[in-house]
Amino acid sequence: MKDLESVTGYIRGGCSPIGMKKLFPTFIADAAESQESILISAGKRGFQVGVNPQALAEVVPAQFVAISRDR
Repeated sequence: MKDLESVTGYIRGGCSPIGMKKLFPTFIADAAESQESILISAGKRGFQVGVNPQALAEVVPAQFVAISRDR
């Protein structure tokens, strides 16, 4: 956590896949792929935005992946 801001440019609690200052790989849980919308950080602590996960994956770009062992 101590390196978060210096490495990413973000403060803890305000990390968002949109508007990244550096292009980091982005992964979305595959369970979100079938949802109409999901909530993601809006880039400021305490603010979220609802987005279509398919549109987000195209814009960012991101990959849908299994990120949990339990279903």
